[in-house]
Amino acid sequence: MERQKLSKYISLIFLVIMALIWVVPLLYTVLSSFKSEADIQSNAFTFLPINWVIGNYQDVLFANTSAPVAKWFMNSMIISVSQTVLVLVLVSLAGYGYARMKFKGRDAIFVFLMATMMFPAVVNLIPLYKIVDTFGWVNNYLAAIVPGTAGVFSIFLVRQFMLGIPMDFDESARVDGASDFQIFTRLILPLIRPVLTVVALFTFTGAWNDFLWPSIVFNDVEMMPITPGLKLLQGMYGTLEIAHALTGALIAIVPTFILYLFTQKYFMESLSLSSGVKG
Repeated sequence: MERQKLSKYISLIFLVIMALIWVVPLLYTVLSSFKSEADIQSNAFTFLPINWVIGNYQDVLFANTSAPVAKWFMNSMIISVSQTVLVLVLVSLAGYGYARMKFKGRDAIFVFLMATMMFPAVVNLIPLYKIVDTFGWVNNYLAAIVPGTAGVFSIFLVRQFMLGIPMDFDESARVDGASDFQIFTRLILPLIRPVLTVVALFTFTGAWNDFLWPSIVFNDVEMMPITPGLKLLQGMYGTLEIAHALTGALIAIVPTFILYLFTQKYFMESLSLSSGVKG
């Protein structure tokens, strides 16, 4: 019994330390966004602002036409939401085909698809840019949305989740006269909602935080998403102003932070491949 208590205390201490490692920098960023640049640059370290100011948010969001953070925010929202919707449609259909339908070469095609994950994404940058340029998508939302819809890992997740759903469900529906489309929309989709939520979470977060690819396909400042835009923000004031940089970074993490808060329940459900099946 004493050993179990000691183990619980050690686990609790470890979790508290890990939480502090994550929370303290975030809390410092939030508080520093309300500090003046002079307070941040001063040699005397203060965790709380000496004088609370909101001017950093006004400067970053509205007072700088050369670094339109509000426009970058909307660009990222359009790209991330659009890509997430397309990914959910494509991976759910692909997962259904690989898990529930029988056709010649199904397993071979899936193995080949999974093998493509062995190649680092950077290998595809040049040919992908040539394709995007050929379509005339440079400095267009489609350049950031369409390439990200080919989510091989998401297809794998959805397929594995569907394999945990008994095929008896499909057979019973077919006996009642249901078509494949009806089985997919009325039976399978409600059951795979937890894993689709996780796919949406990963897709939105990946699209929102993507830095390299948007930096390549966008050279128009007005079309920039917020993540590569923050890099430009550092040089827009001549010298780096830490208060503005921290404020911009804080604005950038708000959507993903809120998304995680509302989807953590479904994330835990998706850890079990059969969580969508009710006994």
